[in-house]
Amino acid sequence: MNSPMVLRIAGHTVARYVLRPELAPDHSPRPYLHPVSTLSGVPVTEQLPEDHPHHLGAGVAVPDVAGFNFWGGRTFVRDQGPTALDNHGVQRHEGFKLRDPDGFVEELSWVAGERVLLREHRTVAAVPLTDGAWALDLTFSLTNATDEELSFGSPATNGRPGAAYGGFFWRAPLESAAPEVFGADADGERAVHGARADWVALAGEGWTLVFAGATEETRRDPWFVRAAEYPGVGSSLASAERLRVAAGGTVVRRVVTVVADGRLDRDAAAALVRKAVTG
Repeated sequence: MNSPMVLRIAGHTVARYVLRPELAPDHSPRPYLHPVSTLSGVPVTEQLPEDHPHHLGAGVAVPDVAGFNFWGGRTFVRDQGPTALDNHGVQRHEGFKLRDPDGFVEELSWVAGERVLLREHRTVAAVPLTDGAWALDLTFSLTNATDEELSFGSPATNGRPGAAYGGFFWRAPLESAAPEVFGADADGERAVHGARADWVALAGEGWTLVFAGATEETRRDPWFVRAAEYPGVGSSLASAERLRVAAGGTVVRRVVTVVADGRLDRDAAAALVRKAVTG
């Protein structure tokens, strides 16, 4: 199945999920959500942008799994910088455990060469909130499929401060002005980036995205936030040090993203997060 599957809420198409994209190997091919839209139809994701052509809507990507690149683009090498390497992996869709109009449960393999490094169990659900907002609830469970320890890294753990991307990541559309960035008790990209917070928000031209860690473990991961250079938000699996996973071990994270029409203020964003995470 190469055609995207569709997620709907009350008859509105709010997201498309691309299962098997036809991409160059250095893009680290993987399933992803794009376009994702507000209930009124405003797109809030971007794919293959000129500034970072390996950014693919909303999904899960890690730049360093045991030295293999599942993010796309160049690899940051300590004392050398961004380097083009033949080390890209692929996330392969293996099948669905469940498919409904408003969500799915998927099995994936993370493959480097012909070796399966990780087995992933991914759950995605589109949840109605209000007449002007809905939530994308994404949980991923990554299990070490090898007989040895694997570690997850990022450019930050490999020597580039402030670049702890890898894990859940959402690339928002580039607009004429950078989006507003705020959190529960902070304002601006500099204050929010790298912080551990219950939620962070991007507010653009006619839309707001509010990203919330929905488990205690997820909330311990710092946020990776970009606004001035390009608009994107992620939850960092490996920030200060590599994340080590024993053979057979599993890493689980859950991020709930509120997708709203208009520009929300802090109180409205917090209220929608509470509704999205706790019901």
